[in-house]
Amino acid sequence: MLDFETIMKDRGYWDDARWIKTPKPTYTFEGGSKVEFISVDTFGKAHGPRRDVLFINECNNLPYVIADQLITRTRKIVWLDWNPISEFWFYTEMKGQRDDIDFITLTYRDNEALDESTVREIEMHREKKAWWKVYGEGQLGEAEGRIYTGWQIIDELPHEARLERYGLDFGYSNDPTAIVAIYYYNGGYILDEVTFLKGLSNKQIADVLLNQPQALVVADSAEPKSIDEIKSYNVNIIGAEKGKDSINSGIQLVQDQRISVTKRSLNILKEYRNFLWTTDKNAAVVNTPESGFDHAMDAIRYAIISLKKEPEETEADRRRIMENRVIRQQNDHAL
Repeated sequence: MLDFETIMKDRGYWDDARWIKTPKPTYTFEGGSKVEFISVDTFGKAHGPRRDVLFINECNNLPYVIADQLITRTRKIVWLDWNPISEFWFYTEMKGQRDDIDFITLTYRDNEALDESTVREIEMHREKKAWWKVYGEGQLGEAEGRIYTGWQIIDELPHEARLERYGLDFGYSNDPTAIVAIYYYNGGYILDEVTFLKGLSNKQIADVLLNQPQALVVADSAEPKSIDEIKSYNVNIIGAEKGKDSINSGIQLVQDQRISVTKRSLNILKEYRNFLWTTDKNAAVVNTPESGFDHAMDAIRYAIISLKKEPEETEADRRRIMENRVIRQQNDHAL
């Protein structure tokens, strides 16, 4: 929406009176045509009115069943864009299956609006062969270098899932604040995105958390002042444990868990697919995560480390607790 507004103003087309932000952001042109911005994270939301033109941004983050509904309800033309980090439904359900598709590969070189510093920044990644194949050349990449694999996408949270923690990674101007709810279910963990936004103050973060079911929040301990302020709003929050090699050991701990993600958690899924190990100029993997797609991933790591640090209750512990309870009851009865 910000890009749309910037371009419209730059071309001298923008009229504040024609822009409605709520309930659905819509710009209405003089001739009656409308541009609507919608977020579709469930099948039900795709069952809206028909349209002439559809543009799905980063469509690989949307399940096919939802994209198919949107496409079916479009009369004239559909535009899809994505970074080809791995094969998804376009390659299996559409390309080669339909005769009404044009497929073009565009890279940063085709974007005449890019400034020199952005081009320079992109080209500094040439030596990262897996990254460069996707983001520099626009070619279909492979899962090479991905830190996490094998996560399952589920439709919704099971009723029996037990909320255990919230993970919180701070952001503000340049990076989003990521809050992820961690549920335990059937021997594994379920991740559910709570928020992923830039510009949130500590008070706003506290408000978000206070409007969620209550559980311990584990936040980035690099921001103790923020943690203290959020705690002052009656949020149960602590800093994550950090130490030598805590990032890699934490990643390994997460890798050892059975993980599921709710399909509405679009930013978690996007980071999951793009969270890569750094590679050197010879394409050898270096055990350091690449920065950029690590906000929700850090929040998840903080929370799961705190969960696995808790001592597990053994059968002997449970027997001892029951014996002590019986003794207390007997003493109370004797009194």
